[in-house]
Amino acid sequence: MSNFNQERVLSVHHWTDNLVSFTTTRDPSFRFRSGEFTMIGLTFDERPLLRAYSLASAHYENRLEFFAIKVPDGPLTSRLQQLKEGDEIIVSRKATGTLVIDNLEYGRNLYLIGTGTGLAPFLSVIKDPATYLRFKNVALLHGCRRIEDLAYGEMITGKLPSDELVGDFARYQLIYHPTVTRDRFWNCGRITDLIASGKLFSDIELPELDPQHDRVMICGSPALVRDARELLVAKGFIEGNHGEPAQFVFEKEFAERNNLSSARPRGLHESRRQVGIAMKHLK
Repeated sequence: MSNFNQERVLSVHHWTDNLVSFTTTRDPSFRFRSGEFTMIGLTFDERPLLRAYSLASAHYENRLEFFAIKVPDGPLTSRLQQLKEGDEIIVSRKATGTLVIDNLEYGRNLYLIGTGTGLAPFLSVIKDPATYLRFKNVALLHGCRRIEDLAYGEMITGKLPSDELVGDFARYQLIYHPTVTRDRFWNCGRITDLIASGKLFSDIELPELDPQHDRVMICGSPALVRDARELLVAKGFIEGNHGEPAQFVFEKEFAERNNLSSARPRGLHESRRQVGIAMKHLK
């Protein structure tokens, strides 16, 4: 277990019956960039049970925060949702991922497109002053099925604008645009549909997507990633990666894992195999 730190749970917040977030202590040696993920987990039958989670905390905070969906029969998530203050979890000593602004070329507008818990890496990104120094406008688009699933809305619209470090940036540069698909709400519809129809841009008062000026990050369901990529490529956007910045990026590890899991049910053995794939990126 030399590749992991033992951390203590500081707080737990149950947003809904399906969503939970929690904070933990942070080993002083742990470093990450805004938007990255790491492996976290619990020891079960004397073996580590692990999964990749994006870091929702800022890279400068002295605690770590994670945002998770509750899966009743999930090997790890069924246990994570039972966490309480004082419990211990294991956290990898390394973080990685493609959702970092270094993988994007400089531009005018940054679009952060997430569904469900795909919001997590963008919570880190919008708390980073470097994000606002790179882009004139930062549009955070969060899509969910139900209004109750729009977690962190109060933090984004209320607390962040008064934050000592990024408050001024957030007040003038951050655009928060939530949408739902199954409830009556002031803004309804799938994010990609709102982009394709042009309604999104009239609502947030920005020009339609242009690869010359706009940069995009994507994290969420396999359907979102697929549809958003197709939409962007059709508009002439080029995908970026480590060492090759371009106009858009998505979290490849999560997308690959989700595509594999959609092919067949994932039990305990399959979960551990996928963790092995992710760990290759962390070594």
